[in-house]
Amino acid sequence: MTEPSPATPPALARIVRGSGPGLLLAHGAGGSARDNWGPLLDDLAAHRTVVAPDFPGSGDTPFEPAGPSLDELADRLVAAAVEEGLESFDLAGYSLGAAVAVRAATRHPARVRSLLLLAGVAGGDHRLRLTAELAAGLADHPELLARFVLAVAFGETWVDALTAEQLADLRAALLAPVPAGYRQQFGLAGRVDVRGDLARVTVPTLVISTTEDMLVAPSQHRALAEGIPGARLVELASGHLPVVERLPELRALLMDFVTGRPA
Repeated sequence: MTEPSPATPPALARIVRGSGPGLLLAHGAGGSARDNWGPLLDDLAAHRTVVAPDFPGSGDTPFEPAGPSLDELADRLVAAAVEEGLESFDLAGYSLGAAVAVRAATRHPARVRSLLLLAGVAGGDHRLRLTAELAAGLADHPELLARFVLAVAFGETWVDALTAEQLADLRAALLAPVPAGYRQQFGLAGRVDVRGDLARVTVPTLVISTTEDMLVAPSQHRALAEGIPGARLVELASGHLPVVERLPELRALLMDFVTGRPA
């Protein structure tokens, strides 16, 4: 008697915009396509067919109790682009999404044309693992989680420039419930290690290092740049959330990436 084939995992929900060459976006732990890429989607879609999936338990993709492995997440990310008719594409990954993007590039080399890795996780770092575990453990404590995000996820320069009223408003906004996949995704961010993949990445790669990042330290970004042959490293004076702190500068870097101009 033959064994039944494993069930095909459900498709990831996704945002699809624009036309032209493909651009696939991978979001970070605890975020979603809209949270992490939303303010940039219209600009990117003016030049590209943008496919931005939500990981399980984020955005419009239902929570999955087992949680996907890094390989499964990479395969499903690529499948989302292929399902939208993109045979090949450039791939931008943020934070955990950068590790997913690296794994996707090594598992699907015929699909991925180039990489942009923003504030990315390389892995193999005790501090990153401990920080990810702390972030996951605070999911049921919204007030403590808000303080943690203010202290660690945002850059010192940006936070210190806020007025007392702005700081209070931001702290209140951070009390919103976390996505269902929040713990899983931070757990994965603390476990992944793609350092062994880096030498096998053969596509042009731009690494953007957020230099005031205390969540995913700049040493992680540098590990990505140093491990990928020919990768370029650009520094951005920001904490881990440049889409909030340094949106104009981040937009310029991404537009250079999608239009082929040097960063």
